[in-house]
Amino acid sequence: MRPTVRPWLAALAAAVAGSASVLVAQEPARSRAEAEARAHLDVEKPFAEAAPSFVLRGGVVLTAAGKRHDPGWVVVRDGRIEAVGPGEPPPAGGARVVDVSGRFVTPGLIDAHSHLGVYPAPDFKAHEDGNEMTAPVTAGAWAEHAVWPQDPGIELAVAGGVTTMLVLPGSGNLIGGRGVTVHLVPARGSRAMRFPGAPDVLKMACGENPKRVYGGKGQAPSTRMGNLRGQREAFFAAQKYREEWRQWNERREKRGAPAASKRAPAEEKPDPAPVRDTGLDTLAEVLDGDVLVQWHCYRADDMLNAIQLADEVGFEIRTFHHALEAYKIRDILAAKHIAVATWADWWGFKIEAFDGIEESAALLAQAGVHAVIKSDSSLDIQRLNQEAAKALAAAQRAGLPLTEDEALRFVTANPAWALGILNQVGTIEPGKRADLVVWDRHPFSVYASAQWVFVDGRLRYDRARRDEPWSDFMLGQEVTP
Repeated sequence: MRPTVRPWLAALAAAVAGSASVLVAQEPARSRAEAEARAHLDVEKPFAEAAPSFVLRGGVVLTAAGKRHDPGWVVVRDGRIEAVGPGEPPPAGGARVVDVSGRFVTPGLIDAHSHLGVYPAPDFKAHEDGNEMTAPVTAGAWAEHAVWPQDPGIELAVAGGVTTMLVLPGSGNLIGGRGVTVHLVPARGSRAMRFPGAPDVLKMACGENPKRVYGGKGQAPSTRMGNLRGQREAFFAAQKYREEWRQWNERREKRGAPAASKRAPAEEKPDPAPVRDTGLDTLAEVLDGDVLVQWHCYRADDMLNAIQLADEVGFEIRTFHHALEAYKIRDILAAKHIAVATWADWWGFKIEAFDGIEESAALLAQAGVHAVIKSDSSLDIQRLNQEAAKALAAAQRAGLPLTEDEALRFVTANPAWALGILNQVGTIEPGKRADLVVWDRHPFSVYASAQWVFVDGRLRYDRARRDEPWSDFMLGQEVTP
């Protein structure tokens, strides 16, 4: 991909009434005011220069941390949130001040379940790189090695306010491999997109998908019994492998210490290291707690079986994905500190998805579960704000006490927790990465659009100005201004 130079055209001037349609042409006066305001943020090479310091003032700041500042301000310095608060901001201290009156500021949205990059657009067989369905257990496969940064869907996700996503292998296998958490920035390789410090994750699956895939081939598993047997055997092998390495490392350390015997070094018996196995390496790291388990599971009984396996073998489940019956066991999930990444209103498309309800996320949140609204879709990732709004509306219709802040956390703080990065993103709080979105109206409005999207304090998307696309694949494929 050619080096892209996307000017930071991130200033906003004249306040716009919240009810104004985004489809209405801007008035000339506002256009002139915006042009003047843009000059306050002059960053011509956002990929080469340090992120600037700036203040967003006058807008409604939805922190996703329990506070709503109306009006409020956010101070960004060197790619981090330095301060946030209500009313008028403190002296800028050399930072550029950008008036976002009439707008809403939220944390960058986080999609905890995506296949962008491994199932990129356009939808061709040659692009299907998310399911290594050659064996039921492929724990040694890494989604990172299949992510195509040229996927046009990535820039469209950013245009919807998404700044981070978890790219997962598909659910055709019992253990499909490692997923990767990526920051949505232009890059030539997937390694450059890895979210700094994010732990690796393991994708597992149960229920209909793996038994259908392998039963259709006349192989195991072909039943739910076979699913659990295959997963148990894989972890039993990992326990043995882990113990072999532990014992070998202990012997190596002893050999490095002063010899207790008087035998000459030539008399020492050879002690080769155990044979490396990439799949068992991954499962051993799960047992050590270094890799977070993300488990595709729909039915409540499947989730209970998964929890029993985790308890038996000795690891923790970080998140159940899809989990349309999670509301039935929400007390157990809360006690086990297991998050649930689900949809607002997808259900009924197969038998194990039959018992989904629109109030599930709200019921989970009420029980103390980290409830997450995710996409699993190249389309829904462009409107995660609306998906969270649908979950809030369902709660309100049912009389459930879900707040605006809690609903916003479905697509910000809660997925950050599920991915192990809440200490860095997910809320607007001092010290965190400046992943921010400025919306033209309340983000839960069906008419809302992301106007400015910041990643680490750098403007990555400006709705008012479209330069060359991030992906060379799209050059010549669309008409741009």
